[in-house]
Amino acid sequence: MFAYPSGSLHMGHLRVYTISDVIARYRRMRGDHVLHPTGWDAFGLPAENAAIERGVDPAVWTEQNITKMKQQLKSMNTSFDWDAEISTCSPQFYKHTQRIFLKLFHRGLAYQAEALVNYDPVDKTVLANEQVDSNGRSWRSGALVQQVKLRQWFFRITEFKEALLQDLEYLSEGGKWPERVVSQQRNWLGRSTGARIQFELKNEAGVSTSARVFTTRPDTLYGVKYLALSMSHPLVQQLAAQNAELQRFLDKRASFPPDTKEGFELPLKAIHPLSQENLPVFTAPYVLEDYGEGAVMGVPAHDTRDLSFWKLHRPSDPIPVVVARSNGEVETLYTLPHDLSEAFTNHGTLTSACGPYAGMESQAAGIKIVGDLQERNLAEPFETWKLRDWLVSRQRYWGTPIPIVHCPSCGIVPVPEEDLPVVLPPLVSSVKGQPGNPLDKIEEWVNCVCPKCQKPARRETDTMDTFVDSSWYFIRFPDPQNEHELCSQNSARNTLPVDTYIGGVEHAILHLLYARFVYKFLCQEGLMTQERGRQEPFQRLVAQGMVHGKTFSDPETGRFLLPGELAVDGDLIVMKTTGKVPNVTFEKMSKSKHNGVDPTAAIEKYGADTLRAHILFAAPVSEVLQWDEEKIIGIQRWLGRVKRLVKDLSVRDFSSSLIGANDAFDVSKLVNSDADILLLALSTSRNIQNTFEKDVYSLNTAISDLTKLTNKLHEVGIQNLTPQVAEHVMRALLRLMAPITPAFAEECWEELTKKDSMGSIFDVIWTSDVISPEQESALKARQRLITCAVQVNGKLRFTTEIPSRRPDQSAAIGKEERETEILETILATDEGRLWLTEKNDWERRKRVILVGNGKVLNVVF
Repeated sequence: MFAYPSGSLHMGHLRVYTISDVIARYRRMRGDHVLHPTGWDAFGLPAENAAIERGVDPAVWTEQNITKMKQQLKSMNTSFDWDAEISTCSPQFYKHTQRIFLKLFHRGLAYQAEALVNYDPVDKTVLANEQVDSNGRSWRSGALVQQVKLRQWFFRITEFKEALLQDLEYLSEGGKWPERVVSQQRNWLGRSTGARIQFELKNEAGVSTSARVFTTRPDTLYGVKYLALSMSHPLVQQLAAQNAELQRFLDKRASFPPDTKEGFELPLKAIHPLSQENLPVFTAPYVLEDYGEGAVMGVPAHDTRDLSFWKLHRPSDPIPVVVARSNGEVETLYTLPHDLSEAFTNHGTLTSACGPYAGMESQAAGIKIVGDLQERNLAEPFETWKLRDWLVSRQRYWGTPIPIVHCPSCGIVPVPEEDLPVVLPPLVSSVKGQPGNPLDKIEEWVNCVCPKCQKPARRETDTMDTFVDSSWYFIRFPDPQNEHELCSQNSARNTLPVDTYIGGVEHAILHLLYARFVYKFLCQEGLMTQERGRQEPFQRLVAQGMVHGKTFSDPETGRFLLPGELAVDGDLIVMKTTGKVPNVTFEKMSKSKHNGVDPTAAIEKYGADTLRAHILFAAPVSEVLQWDEEKIIGIQRWLGRVKRLVKDLSVRDFSSSLIGANDAFDVSKLVNSDADILLLALSTSRNIQNTFEKDVYSLNTAISDLTKLTNKLHEVGIQNLTPQVAEHVMRALLRLMAPITPAFAEECWEELTKKDSMGSIFDVIWTSDVISPEQESALKARQRLITCAVQVNGKLRFTTEIPSRRPDQSAAIGKEERETEILETILATDEGRLWLTEKNDWERRKRVILVGNGKVLNVVF
C-alpha cells in the first residue's frame, strides 16, 4: 500500500516495504516480469491542517514531504519502479478520479442526498461512519462527533453488496486473504435474515399509527416488553415538534456514550400483535436509524442490550422467559429484571409463556409465527444489511474536486469529460485558517458557467474523501502516463489484478472494501478486463502486524517517560529522579508514549540490510513486532559470519569449476561433510522458496534457515570441504540471502565471483535445485538414516534417527568408533540430553550396549 506523505517514515513503513521488496526481488530472480511500484496518498486533512499551521500551501508542503520520504525509501534498499510513481494530488492523477466519479454519476451510482452525518467540530468536516471510533470520537482530531443534517454526495456501494459478499468465498479459498480480514468484511456487510413485524401504535388520544421493526429472532416475540425507536425516526421527530422535553433529550444525542442505556418514554403505546398487550414505546440512542427500520422490539430476557435498558427503565416490571434450553424447562416463566444476571441469547425451545407455540424449537417457531402474522399482513420474511452507501463528501480544500456544477436553471450538471481535470485553485492567504470549507470563499473559482445552458453557475465545493483516491490508485501503476485512460486494456490485461498486496490489517474494512467496489464497477463498465480469477483487485493479501516500541512508565503514576528521564545503572535502566526501575512494556509507537523509532536514524546506525533482516526475523509477518534494538546483535553476528566465510573462500586458490544442478560428480569422492552441507543447502533452498511462494507469513523462518546453513558452514569449516563444494554452497547461500539483504549479498557476491566476472547476483536466475535429483539421491544414499531405540536400564525411553554405516566406512570399523558416532548423535538431541544427562548422570554410566549396528542402544546407570 502506498504511503501518506507526512514527512517522515515510521517503523511500520520499514516493515511493510521490506516485505514487499523481498517478494519483488525474489520474483525478479525467478525470471518473472515484476511491477513493484509505489506512490503517495497525498490528499487529506492532515496535510491541509499542517500546511495552514505553517503558512504554506498544502501543495508545497506535500511536495516537500514527498521529496524527503522518497530519499528515506531509497535508503531502505528498496527496488521500487520509480518510473511508475504516482501522487494522488497531481491533476494528471485526479483527472481520472474525476472520470470515475462521472462514470458513477451517469450510472446513478453517485448521488446527492440530505443525510444525518458525522460532523467533526474541530476539523469542521464530515466523517464516514468508519472514521468514528467506538467512543464516538473522530479518528483524526479526537473530538466528540456531532450528528448534523447536510446535503452530501454518496456512492451507491449497496448496489454491489451481493457481489462483495459472494466473492469473499473466493478470497478465502486457499488462504488468498487472511481469514480475519474476510471475516471483518463479511461482518461489515452484515447481511441478516429475519422478519419485518408491524406493531400498531396509539397515542394518548387513541389515534392509531404503526411502526415496523426488523428482528432476526421472531421466536422471541412473546418476550417483547417495549419498542424503541431511533432518535431520528419520523414518529419521534413529529412528537418532538410538539414536546419540548423530548426535543431537549434529542439535542443531547452527541453527549451520550456509545454504550448508553438512556431513553425517553414517548406518549405512545404499542399493541403486541399476538398477545394484544399494551407496551411502552421509547426513543433511545442505541437504536440505529439506518439499520432495519430504525426501530427494535425490546426482549429483555433474550437480548443483553435490551436487558440492561429494561433494568434502568422498568426495574420492578417482571419479564417473561420465552426461550429455554433444549428441554424447554425453566425455573420460572417470569422474573424481575435484577434477578436475571444475563440474557439467554441462544436458540432453544419455546416455553409455555408462548401460548400455541410452546414446545416448538426456535427456528421452527420463528417461521410459524411469521407465517401466521403474514396472513394478517403484520409480518413478512425480510433481509437487511449493515452496509450503507459510501459518503464521499468532505468540506475541505485539499482533496479531489467533485466535477459537478450547480446551475439555477439546470440543477446538478456534470462537468464534461473533455473539460477535466477540474483543478484545485491555489489556497489564497485570505482564507487560510478560517473555519469551514476554504473553497466556498474562493469566488473566482466557485463562480463558473453552466456547461449545459452557458449561464452563471457555481462549482461544487465539496471535495472527495481520500478513500476515493486510494480505491483505484493501483490501477494507474501499469500505465501512469496515459492521459486518456485510467489504464490501457493491454496494460491491464498484462498486469492486473494485483498479485500480492501488502498492508496493515487496520485497512481491512475501509480501503479494501472500497477498492473492491470500484474495481467491480470498472469491470462492469468494461474499463477493466478481468481474465484471471473473479472481479477482485487483489489476488493475495498479506496483512502485516503493527510495530510496537519499548515503552517506559513511572511505576507509581503510570506517566510515560521520555528517553532523557532514564539512565543506565549497571544492567538496569532506572529513572534519573528516583533511581527506581520503570515499568517496561511494548506499546503502539506514538509521540505521547515517547517510544517511536526513526527508521532513518536506525539505518544510519545499523545499516539497511541489518534492519531488513531483523525486522523479518523478529516476528511472523502477521504478528505484532516488538521492536527491541538489543536483539539486533544476533543479525549482526550472522552477517559477520557470512562475511568471514566469503573472505576465507575468496583467498583460496582452486579451480572455479563448480558443481551445478546438471553436473555429474562421483559421490564416493566427496567427504562426508560435503554430503551434509550439500543436502542442507538443498533443504534450505526449498524451504525458503516455499516461504516466498506460499507462506510469506513465515518469512521469519527463512532467516532461521539461512542462519542454520551459515552456522553449519562455520562449524564444518570451509577448509574441511571440497573446494568446489564450498564455493558452490556459498554462492547458493548468497543467492538465497539476496532478496532479504540485497546490498550485503551483492557485495559478498562480487567478492566471491570477481575472478569469474559473473555480474550482479540479481542477474542469476533463481533455482531451488542446488544439486540435481540424481545427485540428491546419491548423497542421501550415503546418509541413509536408521531408527535407534534408546533404552535406559533396559526400559525404552525414546527413538531417534541416526546415520547408518556409510558406504565409505570400512566393514571392519571398530565397534568403539561406531558407538562413539552413535552416542554423539544421540547426545545432540533434546531427548538424549533429557534422559542421559539431565535425568541421569552421563558421567556415571556403567555400561553402553549397542545392538544391530545401532538399532538398539541400552545405557545402564
